Amino acid sequence: MAGEVGRHLEFCALTGNEARGLELLSENRNLFDEVESPLDQLDFLTGVEVLLQRVALLGHDALPTTGYAGRTWTVAALRAEVKSRADDLAARFDTRNGTTVHTDRRRSRLDRAPLLESLELTLRPRGLDDLAPAEPIAAPAAPRTVTAVPDSLPELIVRARALDEQGHPDAQACWARLRTLVTARGHVHPHDPAVGPLVRLRADLLADEGNRAGERDEYADAADLHEEAAGLYDDAGAPGHAALARASALLATAEIPAPDTDATDTTDTTGTDTTGTDTTGTDTTGTDTDAAEAKVAALTAAHAAMVRLHEETPGLAPYQEARLLRMGATALGLRLQTSHSEEHAAPVFAEADLLHAFAVRHDLPGQISNALLLRASTHALSGDLPAAVAEIDALLDRLKAQGPAWHLPRTLGLRGWLQLGLRDATTAYADFSEGLRLAADWPADAVGTDRLHGDLAEACMHLGRPDEALRHLTLSAEAHLRRGSRTDAFCAYSNAAQLSLELGRVEDCIALLDSVLAEPDAAAGELDDRLLAQLRLTRARALHAGEDLKAATAEFVTLAAESAGWDDDPGSHAMIAAETAVLLGESGEFGRARQAADQALAAHARAPRYEKVSNCVRELARLQAQQQGADGLADALDLLAVAGRIADEARTAGYEAHGRSLDTALAYEHGRVNAYAGTYEDALTALNRAVALLDERSPEPDRAEEWAEEWAECVRLAGAVEGIYLERPAPALTRIDAAVTRLTAAGHTELTEPLISLAARLRDEE
Repeated sequence: MAGEVGRHLEFCALTGNEARGLELLSENRNLFDEVESPLDQLDFLTGVEVLLQRVALLGHDALPTTGYAGRTWTVAALRAEVKSRADDLAARFDTRNGTTVHTDRRRSRLDRAPLLESLELTLRPRGLDDLAPAEPIAAPAAPRTVTAVPDSLPELIVRARALDEQGHPDAQACWARLRTLVTARGHVHPHDPAVGPLVRLRADLLADEGNRAGERDEYADAADLHEEAAGLYDDAGAPGHAALARASALLATAEIPAPDTDATDTTDTTGTDTTGTDTTGTDTTGTDTDAAEAKVAALTAAHAAMVRLHEETPGLAPYQEARLLRMGATALGLRLQTSHSEEHAAPVFAEADLLHAFAVRHDLPGQISNALLLRASTHALSGDLPAAVAEIDALLDRLKAQGPAWHLPRTLGLRGWLQLGLRDATTAYADFSEGLRLAADWPADAVGTDRLHGDLAEACMHLGRPDEALRHLTLSAEAHLRRGSRTDAFCAYSNAAQLSLELGRVEDCIALLDSVLAEPDAAAGELDDRLLAQLRLTRARALHAGEDLKAATAEFVTLAAESAGWDDDPGSHAMIAAETAVLLGESGEFGRARQAADQALAAHARAPRYEKVSNCVRELARLQAQQQGADGLADALDLLAVAGRIADEARTAGYEAHGRSLDTALAYEHGRVNAYAGTYEDALTALNRAVALLDERSPEPDRAEEWAEEWAECVRLAGAVEGIYLERPAPALTRIDAAVTRLTAAGHTELTEPLISLAARLRDEE
């Protein structure tokens, strides 16, 4: 991987993407210390030097950058350091081989001229000037030191276990190196009492692999790996480690989604609504009750089993007891998160306090931090955000003073989310940014760099900075890919594509999705089918926005046929079929459009999607009347009758539309449909009803602008029908002038322009 990253950095340097190259270097700074092989390191360092050389030639050699841990770097200083190390490596290779191949290869790469001035690699290219700090960056008060991975196998095993015992992120590099060595042909396990038998080491590696699978939300795999590790620990005579592995398996098993509940919504499987938009239009706002109850029961049982493990396992070391306590508390915390039941909060606080007391007694800083973080999370889940912030602030003070420093990024991440809950997006942005800055000191997998980029995207959207949000979504996806979390990566790319579409960057959206869908696992259909459908759905919408109606319609028709088989998710099929009907209507294929609408209605009957299905049939009615005039009126009115029944059902169910009222939207559409068909009196009656319905509704303060827009449009169309088509300009002008006065008094002057223009036209025709 190190060599591949070096080539990518070189490509950035040769295509005018120097700023992006420096960002990638920062994200992969662990490669300076995590040596896969000397040859890979040489390839990586040469790529780094090509990039830094290009940045220096552009006059930015004083720009701060990231490099070897333990000090701050500028481009010039890091370039000199990298050149020295890479030259030495190349010379050693050539001396051993009796050639100049590696030195010549380095010189060739360093002497290459740029391929072109600029090639956009990301959705929002940045320049080197964008990276320049507003103020000089101060050196960290306590720079982190990284000990090189030991060359001696016994020392490597001992160090990996010691770091793992602390929960230290550098354990990952040791386990990765050990995994390579143990699986190599001809591996011989050292006969050293300090490291124990080979079966113990194999168990350690399985446990580490299980932990990483759990971090990727691959809970079934994680549970299997931990169970296998537990069996090997038993064989190795390590009951404490076996107990920890079994507890991890219990927790992972409890988190395995119940059948047919993990793919019931194709909107955003990342857990973060970054764009603030439900991209399929599904009205799914709550957790499935049966699935939630099943998970609560599973977590309760897992906690009870962990308590028994703790009681029945002799000779536990303090750090092992603390881990069992922490996993038990985590199970109860997840139960509270699932149930949102007040009665489940107290047990979490009790377990967190028990863990905290034990960790303080045995001086276990990492578990002290875990206990305090769990308390803060529990306050947040209980709805007491100020108390949660107070707990987090106290924890941050402790971490800054006593450590462990690698807990700071995730703690700042939680504080950021608490600030978003308190509607302070500016402070949340600062917390996420600081967390990301501190995360650069540690292996990205261990401190959640991928999540922090996603968090920053969310904060950017709250602050009205969609361009920056887009960049962080892309960075989040790339970070997920590097850690092997392909599903999370594709979800982040899906959100980035959706945001690009909302920003009107249709070509960028399509290009991004084409590249993602061309990935081997996506092309082979190995991805989750709902996630794949979401990617294709967004692409179809982008094609539609780009006015490629034929291609968009074909994709929608295919998706509607596939989603018809989603028996566990009729709601999403209703939405896809509804959009398909509208596109077929735009193409003038009203027979097929009505068939698709009937599919949407049938699915809606199983899983109501009042707003979206109503929007579909109303729009289909409008299209038919617009294209067929009086000949299409009967079919259009039939569709509006269906929309009326949907509105009645929604009212009976107590459903409140997120956008326009279904009743006022229906009255307005009756007006448009009749106007297209030439039945102007009926059109005016319907539009007057729409205005009256709007006047009856008192808009919420946060929807006053939307209400005014809808009201002004209804008045405008009523004035046009009355004044132009019914040739009654006097009453039309009276209504329009009154509307202008009302809107102006309410501060909506921008909405008066179409009305003033219509009034001028009517006066000219009088």
